[in-house]
Amino acid sequence: MSLTATAKAGPRPSGTGSGPDDGRAAALRRTWRKASPYAYIAPFFTLFLAFGLFPLLYTAFVSLYRVELQTSGEMEWRGIANYTALFTDEYFWISLRNTFTIGVLSTVPQLAMALGLAHLLNYKLRGRTFIRTAILLPYATSVAAATLVFAQLFGRDFGLINYVIGLVGFDPVDWQTGTVASQIAVSTIVIWRWTGYNALIYLAGMQSIPHELYEAAEMDGASRWRQFLHVTLPGLRPTIVFTVIISTIGATQLFGEPLLFEGSISGGISHQYQTLGLYMYEQGWGFFHLGRAAAIAWVMFVLIVVLVGANALIARRRAAKEAGR
Repeated sequence: MSLTATAKAGPRPSGTGSGPDDGRAAALRRTWRKASPYAYIAPFFTLFLAFGLFPLLYTAFVSLYRVELQTSGEMEWRGIANYTALFTDEYFWISLRNTFTIGVLSTVPQLAMALGLAHLLNYKLRGRTFIRTAILLPYATSVAAATLVFAQLFGRDFGLINYVIGLVGFDPVDWQTGTVASQIAVSTIVIWRWTGYNALIYLAGMQSIPHELYEAAEMDGASRWRQFLHVTLPGLRPTIVFTVIISTIGATQLFGEPLLFEGSISGGISHQYQTLGLYMYEQGWGFFHLGRAAAIAWVMFVLIVVLVGANALIARRRAAKEAGR
């Protein structure tokens, strides 16, 4: 008997044949290969369903009822009455206006300064790593600590800001009572905390721009400023859109800084810096109207969706327009 015949007649090594067990194992491997990506992301979606989607839907449900904080188990159907009462409340419109103005006052300078910082850090500097770490420190500082320090700085009688502007001949400013002054003070805290964070995002985006583009621009005689305008900004457009969207969401949800600036949930004696987040807290936990607070939460959610959608639409049209040139 030849060696070939012996090999064919002998026992088949496990896992190398095509018997029923091997077929089932192969089928299980194929099934697992297809199902494993869903298994890996399942924990996230499970947590999102439990702590994201369910609270969102339950808040929408509660917003249709009269619910008081002291008797949260007793619910009375109101339909859209919470929403209509909200839209006829002048303090809702004041808080909406304050949210918009504080959002503009804090977001525009913040992103402009972040762009400038990132542009400087993109050059070779001594102690670059230390500087990059240092500009992120405000982001790591708690909202409470930062706001308490800035509240002292913006003090009317003994604040450092009023002392400095008094040195150059200006009268002291009441940073907590005046509408514009208080909103500038609150916006300053937001700018201080988030500028470094956005600068590092821009810096990461700048470092992904091919260096050959800068070399070509330099050979054409472009100055640093023109390189920034015609190379850096176009290359950073997706990153800028991302930071604008994130900053818009953050501005709409602004809560900690105005709450702790003076320690009042009404946002000052005339609601001069009360944001939508603070107004929702006042209605729910100050006046105990949980149903109305839920309606405010849903109005904020819709507002964020509209603003983010508008940003994305403008960015897409601009990109399509430039691609068609």
